[in-house]
Amino acid sequence: MKTTPPVSRSGRFAAGPAAAVAQFTQSISFDWRLWRHDIRGSRAHAAMLCKIGVLTRPELRAIEQGLDAIERKIAAGKFRWRPELEDVHMNIEAELTRRVPAGAKIHTGRSRNDQVALDMRLWLIDEIDALSQEIRSLQRALAQLSEREKEVIIPGYTHLQRAQPVYLAHHLLAYVEMLARDRERFAQCRARTMVCPLGSGAIAGSTLPLDRELIARLLGLLDARGEPKLTQNSMDAVSDRDFVVEFCSHAALLGVHLSRLAEDLILWATSEFNFIRIGDAYTTGSSLMPQKKNPDVAELTRGKSARVIGNLVAVLTILKGLPMTYNRDLQEDKERLFDTADTVRETTRICTAMLQHITVNRDACLRAAGDPVLMATDLADYLVRKGLPFRQAHHGIGQLVALAEKKGKGLNQLTLTELQGVAPAFAPDALRLFDLAGALAHRNLTGAPAPAELRKQLARWRRLLD
Repeated sequence: MKTTPPVSRSGRFAAGPAAAVAQFTQSISFDWRLWRHDIRGSRAHAAMLCKIGVLTRPELRAIEQGLDAIERKIAAGKFRWRPELEDVHMNIEAELTRRVPAGAKIHTGRSRNDQVALDMRLWLIDEIDALSQEIRSLQRALAQLSEREKEVIIPGYTHLQRAQPVYLAHHLLAYVEMLARDRERFAQCRARTMVCPLGSGAIAGSTLPLDRELIARLLGLLDARGEPKLTQNSMDAVSDRDFVVEFCSHAALLGVHLSRLAEDLILWATSEFNFIRIGDAYTTGSSLMPQKKNPDVAELTRGKSARVIGNLVAVLTILKGLPMTYNRDLQEDKERLFDTADTVRETTRICTAMLQHITVNRDACLRAAGDPVLMATDLADYLVRKGLPFRQAHHGIGQLVALAEKKGKGLNQLTLTELQGVAPAFAPDALRLFDLAGALAHRNLTGAPAPAELRKQLARWRRLLD
């Protein structure tokens, strides 16, 4: 019995592809997840074909009903994806044509090149919207933990060495700021993704009077003024994957931010720091050592960043040597894009949940923040206010630190006589600089960790995240 070649192959071919080739070239195993957006694009395309006279009204209604039925079947998990049809587009079109004879007209004026470009844009817009909300939830979790622990002081670190005292909330709000930039970048990516490529055909548009503006309007691909946003060069439209690179780039940076947060949590949860405890549900034990409580969720968060960075490099490498326009290499972008979106969304969600199950060891934080050496810069600033050049003051405080170490006592235990032996400008009020709350209260610049400034920032984020 003569077999019918897959609908994706033209009459130019005498036979279908070899089985190994069909398996090698199929993408349905991963691009099936574009089905909602493929159907959405087909509905808009069919409406446009009806407007320009390619489809009759009854044919359009039949196609719409056919697409509705296919959508229900896929949503119910009852649709059989056929690898021999290669991809999501051909699977849906073949089923539509089987159900509705007019379905054979649906591909008029359309190529899989501009079809997949549209599907990916529509899919990514939805993903960005969902991810943006998940990032917002993570920001809210950080802000809520900051609010709850707003009185807690910890050492701030540079080079992983104790530097100056800060409020724990100030440290956590640094990540809220990072995540705000992430959301802003994704919003900009969304605006550039929201452009309609359909009507570009395979490479050079169409001789048919396609109404591209109508398609864009039906799909909601509009600018801020409500005008349709169309690609302006058909060759660029079908080969452009900048929006994929941009999303993967922003996702990689988000992954790095999550990794840095995870690293802080991992350090703070160690016995050496003992600043926090992560809830049992977000830690694991050891198969050998009964005492262990490992921060596996935070560690995996740190590890996932490498995965999304790798996906970004993979997409860039796919694109770097491609001539214009569409090349089959572009099929390889989807798994990298899908994996990146899945990874950052899942990681963001799990980090949000983990933060909601963290308790702070306030006594341990206070003991660490009470290290008098953290006030060394405050002592230098004191001397500056007395008229000394900063470099001279810096050198003098360094001598005092060395003196305290030599005498085996804390910087705050040096006598006024010992202070004045290095810098005569010291007066008795200098000893009050070692009061933590007072020291932080003097850091009242915008963005600094003074209590008043911290309250202002917490209020700002409450307002922005409501």
